[in-house]
Amino acid sequence: MDKMRMESVDMTTQNIEKIGALFPNCITETKDESGRPKKAINFELLKQMLSEDLIDGDEAYEFTWVGKKSAIVEANKPIRKTLRPCKEESVNWDTTENLYIEGDNLEVLKLLQESYLGKVKMIYIDPPYNTGNDFIYRDNFALSSEEYVEDIGQYDDEGNRLFRNTDSNGRFHSDWCSMIYSRLMLARNLLTDDGVIFISVDDSELDNMIKICNEIFGNSNTIANFVIVSNSAKNNSKFVSVTHEYLLCIAKNKKLVPVEWRVKRSNSDTFIKLAKKLMESGMSDEEIHSELLALVKYPKYYEFDHYTYVDSRGPFRASDLTAPGSKNKYDIVHPKTKKICKTGARGWAYSEIEMKKLIDNDYIFFGADETVMPQLKNYLFENEMALPKSVLFFDSQASTKWMKAEKLGFDFPKAIDYIKYILSMYPEDNFTIVDFFSGSGTTAHAAMQLNAEDGGNRKFIMVQLPEPCDEKGEAFKAGYKNICEIGKERIRRAGKKIKEENPLTTQNLDIGFRVLKLADSNMNDVYYGVNEYNQDMLSMLESNIKPDRTDLDLLFGCLLEWGLPLSLPYSAETIEGCTVHNYNDGDLIACFDENVPDNVIKAIAKKQPLRAVFRDSSFANSPSKINVGEIFKMLAPDTRVKVI
Repeated sequence: MDKMRMESVDMTTQNIEKIGALFPNCITETKDESGRPKKAINFELLKQMLSEDLIDGDEAYEFTWVGKKSAIVEANKPIRKTLRPCKEESVNWDTTENLYIEGDNLEVLKLLQESYLGKVKMIYIDPPYNTGNDFIYRDNFALSSEEYVEDIGQYDDEGNRLFRNTDSNGRFHSDWCSMIYSRLMLARNLLTDDGVIFISVDDSELDNMIKICNEIFGNSNTIANFVIVSNSAKNNSKFVSVTHEYLLCIAKNKKLVPVEWRVKRSNSDTFIKLAKKLMESGMSDEEIHSELLALVKYPKYYEFDHYTYVDSRGPFRASDLTAPGSKNKYDIVHPKTKKICKTGARGWAYSEIEMKKLIDNDYIFFGADETVMPQLKNYLFENEMALPKSVLFFDSQASTKWMKAEKLGFDFPKAIDYIKYILSMYPEDNFTIVDFFSGSGTTAHAAMQLNAEDGGNRKFIMVQLPEPCDEKGEAFKAGYKNICEIGKERIRRAGKKIKEENPLTTQNLDIGFRVLKLADSNMNDVYYGVNEYNQDMLSMLESNIKPDRTDLDLLFGCLLEWGLPLSLPYSAETIEGCTVHNYNDGDLIACFDENVPDNVIKAIAKKQPLRAVFRDSSFANSPSKINVGEIFKMLAPDTRVKVI
């Protein structure tokens, strides 16, 4: 019976195996820290295998910085951590497909490598912009007690993960590049082959971000670099008031991404409401036309520049009714003057029967008299879906107002409509989106809101480090100790409000989320890796599991190692006094009780699960453990059985 590994994937070993399959002559041996042999790559030979010419010298076109190699090593390094479920902070634990994970996103991404490898359709992140005032992650960074006393940043209990990256830091850009590089390496693995990642960034690191993405994803996989214009200005510049930032959109494999990208025009709802308000004011059609002509001069409404006419259906644009080469020649009578309308040299685009239907249904726009050629009414509400524009305008204050109204203090949250727009770009509505810089939880809020509007089934995985709130800020005064507490409460309130506002259409809307928290391994400090056990150590290992860990902790640790998604249905039952955990109807069945009797083992085996897990202490002795293996061979030969 195999032991579970209880650590994240060793990406380096996996990569060596992949290279070895392609170039076996490039595999060599070296020794690990314990002096035991291990596989390694002969990089000089590998470089020669990939070149037609003789390689000589170190010159090459490349993008590098101090710490880049360490960032790559850090991304590939396995960790002995786990995710502990927190049911009391979750919403609809048993049924939800959404996750909220607290912890350092680098370590969380490592733990998700098997469970979500190639399963995420979309990633959106809004990482620190590196303006010189914000905090960024600094991996493998620890401070002495003297340095800790100095107030230069915010830290967690173990690795002091956050520090304020001021522009006086000699490695100002390098530290930021290292931070984002390792995370994007791991994030790429999660994407489906036709998946995409959206990254918010400003001028501070735009150039570096593009280079990093070109390196990790390949420069042929860039879909767009959107310019996002907001109604707020950054007045910290001596020369220009900055009112824009950027949104990079990159595919894992651009050739596989569906091409039918259509989105609802941003601000179309607002424009239609304004037109309706003008109509209700009693203004004439000509006066409304003049008002709308003035309105579309504002950048926010540029793309509606032709939708300046109105009728009872709403704003429309007047389009040419003729077509080149058309043989549809007939007279159209003006409805008021009863005279034949002006026509051009070309024929009408529609047959006489089709034209009559359009006139009867009020889809033809007639001028003041017959001297004006009739035109087709193209209504905005019928043409709201279009290709995404490369320049987008959003109200950046919307989320801020929502957060203030709910008394959830958080500076500069992303606009809900902005994230909804991003989510709606992809031509599917049943997928998982990951945001591993989730902040106040706007992505989760937007996903639920969009699902409520279009009936979609977008699932979210939010990841956020529990950064302490400023003790002088509104959030701390309101009782929120860290950003995660704000994010979770926002999702709770947003979900409840969405359902209250749309009771008929949101009955099946998933507004729940399972809370998981990054923690040290479930195993005791004396726990060794599978390959480190020997006979002399057995007497030391009376119990290798920490006493404060629950059955649910152990179950989710097993899910991570076995690569099962963390949001599938879960149930538990009692069999002869033992608690039996059933995950996703037999994907994994576990029992972590002491001295589990044979009848319980047989009951589990008869369910024929794909996987079964017990703990060492579930068996009184080695013969009992051997007997379990025999029971499964007889009743469930295809079940994989392991112990922790």
